Amino acid sequence: MSLDSDTLWAAFGLMLIFEGIMPFASPQGWRDKMAQLLVLQDGQIRFFGLVCVLAGVLMLWWLG
Repeated sequence: MSLDSDTLWAAFGLMLIFEGIMPFASPQGWRDKMAQLLVLQDGQIRFFGLVCVLAGVLMLWWLG
């Protein structure tokens, strides 16, 4: 699988779009979810981050 700079920028642009949907569509809901994140332990946040990374790697592997 070959990644050129255009593909990388397109992926980055899509990430920004997906990250911006919730704050744009429901600022109060987004704020409430961020407040809930503040009460989680570091280990819980790390586990969620690990799951996201592994899901992303599996998706890229599956597509490649």
